Formats: sequence, structure tokens, C-alpha cells
Amino acid sequence: MTMNINVPTERHARSRDDSRWEFNLYFTLIFLFAVPFATVDWLKHVKRRRTLNLRGPLARAWAEADRITPVIFSA
Repeated sequence: MTMNINVPTERHARSRDDSRWEFNLYFTLIFLFAVPFATVDWLKHVKRRRTLNLRGPLARAWAEADRITPVIFSA
């Protein structure tokens, strides 16, 4: 015997959109906060290795935001 539960899909879609909006807000804030630190770190690596063949500061900040934001939402 299977039990079917009818739940309005509009309610779930709206909550999913709300959480996506919140995720994007947090991601943006973390990214903007990480840019100066990633720039300093990138400049130190450029000076130490004497090459520009490294991931740039924006790629580093993006990676940090991409790593940290899901951790916040999994808690």
C-alpha cells in the first residue's frame, strides 16, 4: 500500500527560490570579503615564485566563497 501526499508545489518552489537567493547573497558577500585577502596572497606567491602563471586573485576568492558558503548552509 502506497501513501500519496499532495503538497502544493508552489510553496516548495518559493522556499527553494528563497534559499537560492539567500545562498547567492552569502556567496557574494564572502566573495567580496575574500578578494583583498586573495589579492595579497596572490602577490606573495608571484613575488616568491617570480611567475604570473598562477591562479589570479579573483579565481582564488571565488574558490574560497565556493568552499565556505555550502558549509554555512549545511549547518
